[in-house]
Amino acid sequence: MKKNKIKTTSSRKIFQLFNYIFLMMITLICIYPFWYIIIYTFSEPSLADVNPPVLIPRGFSMKNYKDIFELNGFFHSVLISVLRTVIGTASSVIACSFLGYLFTKDEMPGRKFFYRFLIMTMYISGGMISTYIVMKSYGLLNNFWVYILPMMISAYNIVLIKTFVEQLPPSLEESARLDGAGYITVFTKVIMPLSKPIIATVAVFVAVGHWNSWFDNHIYTRGNTQLLTLQYLLYNYLNEAQRLAEQIKNTSNLNGVSQMVSSISPKGIRMTITVLAALPIFMVYPFMQKYFVKGIMVGAVKG
Repeated sequence: MKKNKIKTTSSRKIFQLFNYIFLMMITLICIYPFWYIIIYTFSEPSLADVNPPVLIPRGFSMKNYKDIFELNGFFHSVLISVLRTVIGTASSVIACSFLGYLFTKDEMPGRKFFYRFLIMTMYISGGMISTYIVMKSYGLLNNFWVYILPMMISAYNIVLIKTFVEQLPPSLEESARLDGAGYITVFTKVIMPLSKPIIATVAVFVAVGHWNSWFDNHIYTRGNTQLLTLQYLLYNYLNEAQRLAEQIKNTSNLNGVSQMVSSISPKGIRMTITVLAALPIFMVYPFMQKYFVKGIMVGAVKG
């Protein structure tokens, strides 16, 4: 039997053509900014500062990356950031998931009080000074765990997980309870496997927060180079590069000025830092995308 083919009119062909062109333009608009950043980082600093690249690098050079990779303590700071992101994400996901599950149980003592108290923390903060005093009282200053413990509990993530768990069929948990399973067993064997979409969503949120965080390094671990994170190291280097560039512009001594100008490019360094900061997230996100969209939509239906 011959398959029935839908006839395409001339007007529909024209519409599809303009539709494809329009979507391609939107795609290019979304992709080009990051492409521009990449080609700028591979451009020769002296050429790119005068005549910025458009589609390809201006004189291919790895100098921007070389300057950053040669920073004192660079690879150690990468290790600290990776450890912080992995341990912080795992601990936060486990803690928020279990609390979100417990808040769905009516038999939890003081459930309504603790849940409302948790929601209040989304609107009311103790402030920087009081938080610093608390961290000092707990002995977390100049301690690796200052990166982990304060970010383990997130009211927003708990609300997402709680809402997602409430939409799961109650019969699944009831069946497990009839077979003698306790709360821990139900949580690990039933709830966690069924909650992969929302857990992946929360994991992305937490991982991005840990990887990009630098202010807690600035406040709680100042002077301790062993706890220096990659973001704070790059932040300091960027400020130093900008300060040196301003000194070069304002100096009256011309000896060696041209060499210094060619050896430092604050904009190139800024672009390179952007690539290094975003690259790990771009590498992880494709693996989480299939869970991410479903998790954020289902988990935000009701609160």
